[in-house]
Amino acid sequence: MGSDEAPQAYWGVDADALLRALGSGRDGPSSEEARDRLRRFGPNALRPSSSAGPLKLFLRQFQSPIVLILLFAVGVSFVVRDWTDAAIILVIILGSAILSFQQEHSAGAAVEKLQAKISLRATVVRGGSTVTIPAEEVVPGDVLLLSAGALVPADGVVIEARDFFLNQALLTGETFPVERQPGPVAAEATLGERTNCVYMGTNVRSGTARVLVARTGPATEFGRIADRLQLRPPMTAFEHGIKQLGFLLSEVTLVLVLGVFAINVAFHRPVLDSLLFSLALAVGLTPQLLPAIINITLARGSIRMAQRGVIVRRLASIEEFGGMDVLCTDKTGTITEGVVRLERAVDAAGMDSDEALRLAAWNAKFQTGLQNPLDEAILASAPPAGPGTTAAAGGTSVGAEGDIRKLDEIPYDFHRKRLSVVVSVGGEPLLITKGAVTNVLEICTRVMEGGAEIPFDETRRDAVVRRYTEWSGQGIRTLAIATKRVAPRPVYGRENEAEMSLRGFLLFLDPPKPGVGETVTDLMGLGVELKIITGDNMLVAKHTAEKIGLQVRGVLTGAELEAMRDEALWNVAERTSIFAEIDPNQKERIILALRKMGRVVGYMGDGINDAPALHAANLGISVDQAVDVAKEAADFVLLSKDLAVLHAGIVEGRTTFGNTLKYVFMATSANFGNMFSMAGASLFLPFLPMLPKQILLINFLTDLPELTIAGDRVDSEFLQKPCRWSVGFVRRFMLVFGTLSSVFDFLTFAVLIAVLRAGPAEFRTGWFVESVVSATLIIFAVRSRLPFHRSQPSRAMAAVALAAGSITLLLPYSPLARPLGLAPVPLAIQAAIAGIVVLYFVSAEAVKRLFYRRELRVRPQAV
Repeated sequence: MGSDEAPQAYWGVDADALLRALGSGRDGPSSEEARDRLRRFGPNALRPSSSAGPLKLFLRQFQSPIVLILLFAVGVSFVVRDWTDAAIILVIILGSAILSFQQEHSAGAAVEKLQAKISLRATVVRGGSTVTIPAEEVVPGDVLLLSAGALVPADGVVIEARDFFLNQALLTGETFPVERQPGPVAAEATLGERTNCVYMGTNVRSGTARVLVARTGPATEFGRIADRLQLRPPMTAFEHGIKQLGFLLSEVTLVLVLGVFAINVAFHRPVLDSLLFSLALAVGLTPQLLPAIINITLARGSIRMAQRGVIVRRLASIEEFGGMDVLCTDKTGTITEGVVRLERAVDAAGMDSDEALRLAAWNAKFQTGLQNPLDEAILASAPPAGPGTTAAAGGTSVGAEGDIRKLDEIPYDFHRKRLSVVVSVGGEPLLITKGAVTNVLEICTRVMEGGAEIPFDETRRDAVVRRYTEWSGQGIRTLAIATKRVAPRPVYGRENEAEMSLRGFLLFLDPPKPGVGETVTDLMGLGVELKIITGDNMLVAKHTAEKIGLQVRGVLTGAELEAMRDEALWNVAERTSIFAEIDPNQKERIILALRKMGRVVGYMGDGINDAPALHAANLGISVDQAVDVAKEAADFVLLSKDLAVLHAGIVEGRTTFGNTLKYVFMATSANFGNMFSMAGASLFLPFLPMLPKQILLINFLTDLPELTIAGDRVDSEFLQKPCRWSVGFVRRFMLVFGTLSSVFDFLTFAVLIAVLRAGPAEFRTGWFVESVVSATLIIFAVRSRLPFHRSQPSRAMAAVALAAGSITLLLPYSPLARPLGLAPVPLAIQAAIAGIVVLYFVSAEAVKRLFYRRELRVRPQAV
C-alpha cells in the first residue's frame, strides 16, 4: 500500500505507479477505505460550508457597529451603577437578537435541506462496483467515470479514454475543447501541456474516461486559485440598492447623532444620558432588522418556490426573478414536449426507407457522445432486431448486426453540426455521417437513387432543399444521413467527411406541450417577453412559435448574427422574438446584447453549451435533469422543464421582492420621522423628550409586526409587472412619509405641552404611546399601494400588530412602568392621542394616493 498521497508532479508518473502510491487499484478503494480517507483529507469542497452554526448566527446579530456601541454604553451604565437603565437596554437588545436569530435559523435550515436536493454528484468505482455519491465525498484514490456533460469534481489523471474532450477554459483560457489521453507527460509540463490530466471545475464535452483522483478540495488547481481570490458572485441590482440605502442612512444617521449629541452637551445635559440618547436615535433610525428581514424573506420565498418546483441555488437572485422582463429559452422540452418522435425515415427522393433508418441506427448506437432525444428516438424506431441488414451500404449486401463492429468515431462538434462513426460492414470500413441537413449536404457530391449512386448535381440539390424547406414549414425537424466507403486506417478524422453520398433523411416531430400557449399568455401578462433561442432551422422554430400563440416580431439566424457588430445586435435583439440556427457560442452574445439595452434577462438552458449564457444572464435557470455544468452555472433549478413552473417561480420572486420592499418602506419612513422628531424636540424642550430605554423599546415593539412580513400577502396588482429596485424611489418615499410622521409628532408635542400642560413623565408616556400605536397602525397603510381596506394583510401581521399595540397601551399601568420611566396619563391625554393617531392614519392614506399618482405620472418605470 502507498502513502495515499499523490506525488507532487503526479502527471509525470505511470498510471500503475500512481495507483500504488495512492493505495488504490483500477477497481477503486473499498467503501470503508473511502470513508477513512474522507475523514483524513476532508470534504471535496473549496471552502467549509458557508452556513453559520447556531452560535455564530446568534453572535452575528450583534455585529452592527451601533449595537456594539450600545453594549459598550450598557457597560458604562453598569460601571456608574445605573443598574435599571443598563438592564432594560440589555434586555431589549437581547430580545431583538433572539427574535431575529430564531427566524433566521429556522429559515436557513429549511433552505439548506432544499439545496441539498440538487447537490452535484459523481459516479465512481469503489470495490469494483459503480456507485453515485455527492461530489463532496470524492477522495484521492477514487476512480471517476466521466462522460459528456459531466462536471469534473476533482483533479486526476486519465487511465482510460475514448474520444475524450475537455473544456478547460476556466483554468487555461483555451477556446476549444482539448483531448485528454492516458500516458505520463514531463514532470515540468505546464498546466495546459498536461494532456493526461483533468481538473476540478472543468467539464466534459464529449467521449468517456476513467480518471484516477489525485487531489481534492483546496489542494486542486482550482482550489489554489480560489484560495488566492475573493470569489464572490456579482451583486444583484437589489443587493446594490440595499448597499446604496445603507450609505444614505449612514449619512443621515451620522449628521443627526453627532448634531444632537453636541447640542445636548452644549445645553449642559448629562453626558452619559446625551450619549445614550444619541445612540438610541441611531438605533431607531437604522433599520437594524433589515439584514435579518431580507434573509428571512428570501429563505421563506425559497421554501415557497420549492413547493412550486423551483429550487433556489443563490438566494440573492430571488429579487432579480421578480424583476425579469425577458425570458430566453430553447424550444425543445420547454415549449415542446421534448419527447421527440421519429415520424419517417426517407430516402433522398422522399420515399420511406428502411435503409436510411438502419444507417441512422448504427450511427446512434455506436456514438459515445452525450445521449440526446433524437438518437433515442432513432433507436426506439429501429427494426426489432436492432440495426440489421441492408443491401445498399455502398451497394453491397451486408450481414446481421453481429457482423458489424465499430472502428472509430468522429465526435460531434457545434461548428460542423454532424457526427460520424466508422463501422466494419462485411469486413469493409463504412463511414456513416448524421447531422443538420445543410451541414451534411455541403459534404455530399453523390446521391443514392434507385439503388445506384449518381452525381448530386444542382438540379437534384435544389429539389432536396425545396423538400427540406417544405418539411420545416410544417414544423418537422430534419436530419440528413450520408455514407462513404473508406480505406482501412488506424484513426479517422474530420477530413474524411468529404465526397460523401446522400442516403436519406430522418423526420422528427416534437409537438408543443399542452397548455404552453396559455402559459406564454400568462408570462406576457406578467410583463415577461419570451424569446426563443434554438439551433433548429428558422422555419421549424417559427412554425412552433406561431402554434403556441407567440407574437413573432422578428427572426434572426445565426449566419445573420455572425455578420453583425455588437452595436447593431443590441438594437436588433430587442426587436427579435426568434433566434434560429444559433451556434452555442452565439447565445452569450444575444444575452449580453439584451442586458446592454437595460433588460433583466433570464436564460433557461440544460446543455453543455448553455453554461456561458447561463453565466451571462441576470438569472440562470436550469432543470434537475440538466448536465452538471449547466446546473452549476444556474441560479435556479426547476424540478421539471416546464414554463408553467417558471411562471409560478416569477410570481414567488415578485412576492418576495414586494415583502422585502415593505420593510424598507416601513422602517425608513416611520423611523426617519420619529427620530427626526425626537432630535428636533430635544432642541427646545428643557428635558430629554424620550429616555434612551424608551426609544429602544419603541424600536423593539414596532419591529415585532415587521418580523411577520415574510409571510404577508402581496397585492395582485404588484405582481403584474417586473419590479426593480430604485434607491431614488425609496428616498422620496422616506422623505414624504417621514415628514408626514414628523408633522403629527410635532402636533402631539404641541397638544401635550401647550394645551394639556403635561410634565416630563406624562409627556414621554403620551408620546411613547402615540409613537408605537401610530407606527403599528401605519404599517397597514404603507404595506400596499391600494387603499388599506382593499389589501388584506396576513393574519400573523394583524395579530402581532394588535398584540404590540395592546402591550403599549397597558405598559403605563403595569409594574414595568416605573423602571421604564412611564406613568399613567389622564383621560384627556388618551383622547387627544387617539384623535391624533386616527387623523395621522387618514392623512397617510390620502398622501399615499397622491404620492403614487405623481410617481406614476413622472416616473412610471419606477413604480
